[in-house]
Amino acid sequence: MPIDARRCQDLEQALNLEWLETNGRGGYASGTVAGANTRRYHALLLVARHPPVDRVVLVNHLEEFVEVAGQAMPLSTNLYSGAVHPDGYQYCEAFSADPWPTWQYAGHGISLVRELLCLHGRDLVIVRWRLLGEAPAPVLLRVRPMLSGRDFHATQREEAGIRTEATVTEGQVIWHPHEGLPPVRAWQNGQYHHGPDWYRQVHYPVEQERGLDHIEDWWSPGECVFSLSPGAAAELVFTTEALPAFDVTHAIEAERVRREEMVKSIPADDPLTRRLWAATGSYLARRGARQTVVAGYPWFADWGRDTFVALPGLCLVTGRYDVARQVIEAFASYVSMEMVPNRFPDIGEQPEYNTIDASLWFVHAVDRYLHYSRDLAAVRAVAWPAIRQILDGYRQGTRFGIRMDRDGLITGGVDGVQLTWMDVKIGDWVVTPRHGKPVEVQALWVRALAVAASLAEQFGETAYAAQCREDRTRATASFRERFWYRTGGYLFDVVDGPTGDDASLRPNQIFALSLDDQLVTDSQAKQILQLLKERLLTPMGMRTLAPEDIRFCATYEGGISARDGAYHQGTVWPFLLGPFVAAWVKTYGESPAVLREARMFLDGLSEHLDDGCVGQVSEIFDGQHPHRSRGCFAQAWSVAEPLRALIEDLGFGRPHAPST
Repeated sequence: MPIDARRCQDLEQALNLEWLETNGRGGYASGTVAGANTRRYHALLLVARHPPVDRVVLVNHLEEFVEVAGQAMPLSTNLYSGAVHPDGYQYCEAFSADPWPTWQYAGHGISLVRELLCLHGRDLVIVRWRLLGEAPAPVLLRVRPMLSGRDFHATQREEAGIRTEATVTEGQVIWHPHEGLPPVRAWQNGQYHHGPDWYRQVHYPVEQERGLDHIEDWWSPGECVFSLSPGAAAELVFTTEALPAFDVTHAIEAERVRREEMVKSIPADDPLTRRLWAATGSYLARRGARQTVVAGYPWFADWGRDTFVALPGLCLVTGRYDVARQVIEAFASYVSMEMVPNRFPDIGEQPEYNTIDASLWFVHAVDRYLHYSRDLAAVRAVAWPAIRQILDGYRQGTRFGIRMDRDGLITGGVDGVQLTWMDVKIGDWVVTPRHGKPVEVQALWVRALAVAASLAEQFGETAYAAQCREDRTRATASFRERFWYRTGGYLFDVVDGPTGDDASLRPNQIFALSLDDQLVTDSQAKQILQLLKERLLTPMGMRTLAPEDIRFCATYEGGISARDGAYHQGTVWPFLLGPFVAAWVKTYGESPAVLREARMFLDGLSEHLDDGCVGQVSEIFDGQHPHRSRGCFAQAWSVAEPLRALIEDLGFGRPHAPST
């Protein structure tokens, strides 16, 4: 939905509304509807030098003014300590993120449109301005690019050694202010006037709120000047690529067609389904010759756990089977000590394997891939060897004490290491260690054994299939005996931990209902769901801890320690809506009344799509009303799991698996 003038011209609202353009390589452009950068991660040209990682900011922002009959109208907005200058947001009449970020401005007798888009697969961003209708006098547009050369986690301060020269040829300008970083190449159909200057003390209020460095200096090399007239567009392209010739109009139309084709493929009429589907492409990126999944913007790269939780919603219900296969192949190639990586570092380091569940999520994702694609040959060739390694490694024992115990359940944990998705560590303090036997890990283990038994049977490995079925039977029986917390009427979060069994009311038990039919009885499932609905479910997702718990944190705010301490202690996670809806439908059936109620659990996301990063779902929300969005403003599994539930569990545009 377009953002109207009332919201665009309300500075507080417009600063809280963000937009995101990704390029399929880990790079992106991002900012606020107001035009001001409020984060160090907001940028115009931000590229991944080794896709999807090693990300650097090269162009931060554009300072833009329109001149009409001697009167100046700013289009841009900047924040400085105690000041807002210029104030272009006051002239903004509308904003839309569809098909890419587009602003409409009006003032001094003119109306114009500003568009910004990244081209898929390229480190290139286009900005275009067009007059709407006639103008009362000649219109001049002045644009000053603001450059930096830094890691996207850092900030830049004024420096004396910067290279200030420009190489100017017809239609193209090249700046190379920083040694060791790519030059910035600009193609423009106006006139470039060189005039280096510094814009100092730019203020990033979101970073200040997060207790981080929040002041930056921008270097501006000069100014591009355009004459605007009806029917002609001012065009400015920034890239790290060599551009001997570049047709902006053709590139824009090709990108428009690509995006329209993606939207046309959406089979559902449900507005939420359509918008979540449209958001899925933002998270797919290259890693070497294959595809991977960026966990979230603006700061995450590809994480194993996030990837395989999100894969069904990003790639399978949307029909991107080839992408899913490439992701599976990529992670299978990194199996080490019978585990898939938890995280790929930015550059120059080995992958990290500190997770007890990512490898089991990999097995689940392979099973879902096979369900949709029926590509048994690829599963056998690529995934099956990795699955066997994972299961055998968990049986025999691998890193961090992860192993199958005598009761058939998976245990793990060592001091100072966080292994589950509740993975915050502050110094040496693991906030939610969950050592022992976490409930969702057992659900994933039982599910993985069922998958392996089925695959082994199909591949003629009958003895291995029998072993998996035997292990599954033992683990299921042990789970049903050990995890039911009679006093509370729900499941323990962890059993056999260092201090015994943990009865904290957390959402992790929902996976025991969504992933398997045998771990709880029907009456237990109903009791659990009603309790979770009353105490953990919110319009934006599920709380990570019950509000009455003394450790509950109502808001996720403050410095790093305060935020990390709240991350899984009451903070709301929208991706958990996916398994909650799945468990609800599985438990109560698929009658129209049940499906209507389950659909209502997702209604809060519809409003959020126009209240945070437009068209995206945030990583987390505060645990109490008004559930302010926090963390990453766009998160892969926050989009993927609700979408998967809408399609798989609620039947909105449910695809049909191809016939054999």
